[in-house]
Amino acid sequence: MGRPSRRVRTLLMTLGVLAVLAMLFVMFAGFWTDWLWYRSVDYSSVFTTTLGTKVGLFAVFGLLMAAAVGFNIWLAHRLRPPLSAMSMEQQNLDRYRMGIAPYKKWVLLAITALVGLIAGASASGQWRTWLMYVNGVPFGQKDPQFHLDVSFYAFDLPWYRFLLAFGFAAAVLCLIAAAVTHYLYGGLRVTSPGARATGAATGHLSVLIGIFVALKAVAYWLDRYGLAVKSSDFKAAGNWTGLRYVDANAYLPAKTILFCIAVICALLFFSTIWRRTWQLPVIGFGLLVLSAILIGGLYPAIVQKFQVEPNEQAKEAPYIKKNIDATRTAYGIADADVQNYSGQGDSAKLADQRKAADSAASYRLVDPNVVSPAFQQIQQERKYYQFPATLDVDRYTGPDGKPQDTVIGLRELNINGIPKSNWINDHFTYTHGYGAIAAKGTTPVVSSGGGKTIGAPDFTESGLPTTGALPTYEQRIYYGEKTEQYSIVGGPQKELDYEKNGEKTTSYAGKSGVDLSNPVNRAAYAVAFNEPQMIYSGAIGEGSRILYNRTPKERVEAVAPWLTIDGDAYPAVVKGRIQWIVDAYTTTNGYPYASRTTLGDTTEDSLTDNQRAVVAQQNQVNYIRNSVKATVDAYDGTVTLYQWDTEDPVLKTWMKAFPGTVKPKADISPDLLAHLRYPQDMFKVQRELLTRYHVTNASQFYSGSDAWQVPDDPTNKDSNAVPPYYLSLKMPGQTDQRFSLTTTFTPNGRPNLGAFMAVDADATSPDFGKIRVLRVTSNVQGPQQVQSELNGVDKVAEFVRNLRGTDSDIEYGNLLTVPLGGGFLYIEPVYARGGSANYPLLKKVAASYGGGKPVFEDSLTKALNAVFGAEGTEPPSTTPPPPGDTTKPPATGSTALKQAIADAQKAYDAGQEALAKQDWTAYGKAQDELQAALRRAAEADAAAGTSEKPGDKPSGSTPAKPDAKPSGSATEKPSTGT
Repeated sequence: MGRPSRRVRTLLMTLGVLAVLAMLFVMFAGFWTDWLWYRSVDYSSVFTTTLGTKVGLFAVFGLLMAAAVGFNIWLAHRLRPPLSAMSMEQQNLDRYRMGIAPYKKWVLLAITALVGLIAGASASGQWRTWLMYVNGVPFGQKDPQFHLDVSFYAFDLPWYRFLLAFGFAAAVLCLIAAAVTHYLYGGLRVTSPGARATGAATGHLSVLIGIFVALKAVAYWLDRYGLAVKSSDFKAAGNWTGLRYVDANAYLPAKTILFCIAVICALLFFSTIWRRTWQLPVIGFGLLVLSAILIGGLYPAIVQKFQVEPNEQAKEAPYIKKNIDATRTAYGIADADVQNYSGQGDSAKLADQRKAADSAASYRLVDPNVVSPAFQQIQQERKYYQFPATLDVDRYTGPDGKPQDTVIGLRELNINGIPKSNWINDHFTYTHGYGAIAAKGTTPVVSSGGGKTIGAPDFTESGLPTTGALPTYEQRIYYGEKTEQYSIVGGPQKELDYEKNGEKTTSYAGKSGVDLSNPVNRAAYAVAFNEPQMIYSGAIGEGSRILYNRTPKERVEAVAPWLTIDGDAYPAVVKGRIQWIVDAYTTTNGYPYASRTTLGDTTEDSLTDNQRAVVAQQNQVNYIRNSVKATVDAYDGTVTLYQWDTEDPVLKTWMKAFPGTVKPKADISPDLLAHLRYPQDMFKVQRELLTRYHVTNASQFYSGSDAWQVPDDPTNKDSNAVPPYYLSLKMPGQTDQRFSLTTTFTPNGRPNLGAFMAVDADATSPDFGKIRVLRVTSNVQGPQQVQSELNGVDKVAEFVRNLRGTDSDIEYGNLLTVPLGGGFLYIEPVYARGGSANYPLLKKVAASYGGGKPVFEDSLTKALNAVFGAEGTEPPSTTPPPPGDTTKPPATGSTALKQAIADAQKAYDAGQEALAKQDWTAYGKAQDELQAALRRAAEADAAAGTSEKPGDKPSGSTPAKPDAKPSGSATEKPSTGT
């Protein structure tokens, strides 16, 4: 076959050049789009600092590794013996040397470039370690063993360990490269008799081994300090961090002795430069290995077996105390106020406690984890809108001017619900959600008046566009938890705003997003998003901007990659805008003596699997602070970071590394401050640690006699931890309610209540973050026991049977725990779901107090009256009076009695007809009329003196029960035959 023609060669060369250019443009597109995005959110300094640090580390350590390996190859080549001195074995390698000789420079460059690239890439991943090392701020706290500032362990020691690992890698690679070169050029012999190495090769390789051993000596010295942050299993404490008795009295002196031996051994290897013999270095190395086995392994095992185990509690007590103190400080639980609390209550003062119960808490009957389907069906308006599966709890000012617990959710865009899916609809037409929907957290709708559904949420902000109690605000939601696709806005293509009496359109006027009018930008995004239509689509033109990275967590993580993000961002209306509030944490795993925890595991509960995002980071930490409060504007995506913990040294370190990215705490406006709260994931971490670290006595901690556990959620079938609940309540000693985050504990392995924990979650409170723990001193029912006993109540069984006749299911809401009068009051809303309204409706309220039998009533007031056996203050009704002839004077005589009975029968029949149609509004109206008719019948009967009782059955009929619930009460769904 002949050589290809010039035209073919030119074509192939052109295609090759184009392929290279295409690859380069793909690489450029990723870099360029990242730069454009960071510039669009005004955090370009984060991009440049991160990129500059990565490039710097890549270059420095890549060049160092390449230079070290290249120098040793060159030196081994220079030290090669003359050809005449080579053995037959080496002469047989001559053809390999001859083959390499013409290309040896290129081979050297290729090898050094390869190891340099690998080393540089590895080093660039240490950019966080480097920035923390060079910007580290002292903690002002010293470890109890070496008396060094905590910053040494958090910021310095990780960098030293990286340098040490890099040094080991360089020494090993250099040793391998030098040995191979010496072998190829005759400096080493493997199979030939006689000397194994030339003097030059011996000296060279000995120096490299000596460097390796010297690095091992440094490792032994650093390992001494590493004991303060070493994790180990300790049966008394589980996951243990820090020194124990055997560490302080065996490992620590062993590491010091091994350091000295390693230094001597390294000097022996260096001495071969002059002695040209391996004898002493080999003896020294053997001594080092033997010492590592005997001193570093066997001796500590003997100490543990014969000194510690016979009297472990006494030996370990001082170290357990250090671990307790460090752990409580590192997790911010050192100041937790733990006080004893009976939990039984005073049965002689039930009447007083009934009165106190009205103000003990704002009982949140609307469970944000249950009522999302009600928001979805009542307020969705269009299929292309959606609400989160778990709604949020916040505080807004009520009609009385006081903060009111409010359940809130945003009506976000649901791209899967648009009528017709195509590229234009998905990314140009349907671009945003619309409006915040809010409901009272404490009172559902309990009346059929005004066309509202019994048991549904009482909305304070609703409709499309929304109206109600919230101040006027920008309702368009371009950035949200469900908004994961990109949108292109602001150009020739109009966006659907909302549909209400006709279709409304809009064009985005915000400042966020990246300009696509530039052809280079369009091409870069077409490559980055694998969407070629971006290049030629007529829907993109002057003013077009692309919005992406649209979830609040994504945006905060991108502009602050050094933060750990809470799993629950929540919305708040602040100064006319919807702001997503994101809690962020600074963490480290280098706090001496503090036990470690895995964030992803610790923050998981019965709601996180399907309804809430778990904290993404699965790394272990042993120090955490809620140092930053971040906001993301739901309209223009503006990300703002605020310093929250002004004393946190980790945050101060990152603020030095990224100056200007975090605003001072003083910049938080009062309107925003009113909506800030204590974060759930931080609370979960602290409650998990408090299951063991509420104990401060070392002996008691060792025995584990007072260990707690977080109970499983009794309202959930899955055996996962109960979630913490936001609730406004009064703790013992407080005179007013505080917005709090609460949880319960049970003794380890037992179902009864062990403790109750609450933290002041109101950011405007002077006691914000104050943890209060009530340690229960008597035998009190725990959540699972209360739930189990409730399930056995006759009224519950009857309620469930009645639901089966209406194709409905029972659904339990959050089981709230409130300390009251020395005891604990349990309140649980109970929902029915099914029938014509396929969403949860509040039907009953369960209550239990002081170990008494749970009650199951139609409303909170009735439940409290029943559980305490006393009347409370009935809240004023805000619903219209029940229909019926109640304004006229009561009729008298047998005629009036017959008419009243006839009206009762008519109302009963109407109720049964409404029941068959699942029309609960009509059913409620019929029940009101039935009640009025029965009352008139009783009055007429009393006036006439007749012997027929109003409750007697009319001929041929089965009337409703005389105690049918009037309008204004929370009734359950009735069943046929009630």
